[in-house]
Amino acid sequence: MAGKLPTDRNLLEAIFKGYYAPFAAFSEEAKTRSAKIWMPIDVDAIARKFRTDPDMIFGRLYYHLNGKYGQVGTDGVRLGFFEMRVGGDKHCVNFPFLASVLADLKEERGRFVWATSIAGLSLVVSIVSISIALLA
Repeated sequence: MAGKLPTDRNLLEAIFKGYYAPFAAFSEEAKTRSAKIWMPIDVDAIARKFRTDPDMIFGRLYYHLNGKYGQVGTDGVRLGFFEMRVGGDKHCVNFPFLASVLADLKEERGRFVWATSIAGLSLVVSIVSISIALLA
């Protein structure tokens, strides 16, 4: 089981795509989980998708992403990204928070791709200009 480790963006995108429908279908009348914003996820299934060990996915969520994106509000209340247990649910992500982080990561990647494309185009223009100057 030695697949390539997913990037933060790939991991969060897989969780978002796989769990958006159940997240959106939450109803107070027919609760399927303890809280609307806390979405329980199947870490083993996500690990299978990326062909990696479930502990790698769990560690990425619990230790890395929770530490990176978890916050403490001005009132001292901690806003977690990933929790071991919320009510009776295990391995829960704060789904709206995940969606916000994912949107930021996608925007950051878009800026990177755009800047890299412009730099590549500039390089091509420079090479063409030098070639024309040398041949003239």
